[in-house]
Amino acid sequence: MKLIVYITLFLLFAASLPKLSEVREDYIKASGNKEITTKLYDLLSKVTKDDKKVYVAYKGASLMMMAKYTKTKKEKKTLFKDGAGLIEFAVLAAPKDIEIRIIRLSIQENAPKFLKYRSNIQEDRQFVLDNNNKIKSKLVQSFVRSYVLQSDTFSESEKELF
Repeated sequence: MKLIVYITLFLLFAASLPKLSEVREDYIKASGNKEITTKLYDLLSKVTKDDKKVYVAYKGASLMMMAKYTKTKKEKKTLFKDGAGLIEFAVLAAPKDIEIRIIRLSIQENAPKFLKYRSNIQEDRQFVLDNNNKIKSKLVQSFVRSYVLQSDTFSESEKELF
């Protein structure tokens, strides 16, 4: 009987998370778009550190992007710091997840220099280069490829590998 209760709770909880494909699409579109950033932020509001780490990384990124649209410096700082903490947590919990590395890379590459959240750009770039051929999911492969092709971090010859 306990097993049935646990399975039911798991299914109910898992069903409450948004589809990862929708999160990816919104993440790509969110840059510079307050409406989509807010939608992504709301979509991921119930994600906790106990969820799949890729969701945690996306939630962290959404918090950091929302910082751009808040009014006070205190709110901006809190959102950015909390978001960075979630991304770093996700990377530590799943260091071999290329999608999480791309999320951190995209945030760090686009973060203003004065925020000093740029220390893993070369590490994540090299990780992506070293592990690109190990991606099993076509959706993740497409997501990584689309980011790499528009990124300034990768050279033209490196982009050709994707």
